Amino acid sequence: MKVFRGLPNDASRAPCALTIGNFDGVHRGHQALLKRVREAAATLGVEAAVMTFEPHPREFFARLAGDLSKAPTRIANLRDKLQALANAGIDRVIVEHFNAHFASMAPQDFVEKVLVQGLHVKWLMVGEDFCYGAKRAGNVAMLIEAGKKYGFHVEAMPTVMNAGTRISSSAVRAALTNSDFPLAAQLLGHPYAISGHVTHGKKLGRTIGFPTLNLRITHKRPPLAGIFVVQVHGLADHPLPGVASLGVRPTVEDSGRVLLETYLFDYNQQCYGKVVRVEFLKKLRDEEKYVDLPTLTAAIERDAQQARDFFRERDAQAVSATDRI
Repeated sequence: MKVFRGLPNDASRAPCALTIGNFDGVHRGHQALLKRVREAAATLGVEAAVMTFEPHPREFFARLAGDLSKAPTRIANLRDKLQALANAGIDRVIVEHFNAHFASMAPQDFVEKVLVQGLHVKWLMVGEDFCYGAKRAGNVAMLIEAGKKYGFHVEAMPTVMNAGTRISSSAVRAALTNSDFPLAAQLLGHPYAISGHVTHGKKLGRTIGFPTLNLRITHKRPPLAGIFVVQVHGLADHPLPGVASLGVRPTVEDSGRVLLETYLFDYNQQCYGKVVRVEFLKKLRDEEKYVDLPTLTAAIERDAQQARDFFRERDAQAVSATDRI
């Protein structure tokens, strides 16, 4: 899959079947849309393409207003989004920098400069409520008319439902905020996880008997926070059990930086620089600020024991289920 930061240059432009959106989480609704894009691309003999935005437009306007609380929480980092799009069979992704210039573009300019000249669109699919251009002045009806003028076909994707509920990024965020990981997995089509490179930290964990592997969270507003039972993929031929903290570490620093720290049971190998995927299984509690390191250490010991108990019970249930077959 080819990834472009902004519109491709002249030499890299090619006719495509395109869809446009934020694709946060690449949930099952997105996946149905991407499947339709692949089908159209195959029929036309062109590449399947996605245009997405960084940052999220609502995040851009929230920063402009000086109130980040108005920005949506971010389900997935850019790495995970791009991997999900690649897994969906997309040939090229345009990551458009959403800034003041892009936000002020008139609908007509968006069609001519971006879709026609910049991307050579031959077929376009958008959501039923898709809007574009400055002040969201363009809508699907206008896009269909523009397609007739410039020679590209437009389809609107109907809503995808899950047990009577619309599948959306907002629904996924709500499930994660409530730590309803089974529901999140239903909406996403796979268990929720965060991936990234293992980085060096302050190495405080090893001094108190709980060495952790650390992943930096590039966006400050993940949809969940607290202490979780997790399993980590990418370090062995099977997922490794552990307990993780996702938050700002209020006991040891006040920078406000969000970090995902994972303590793996019975694991003591160097893994700096490796790409891992941390899968969330159950929330144990919210993050807390403790008066000192001994109190923090005692809390981590309790968390680790609860996580071990979770895996022990899960494994026993799996064995019992196997015996019944």
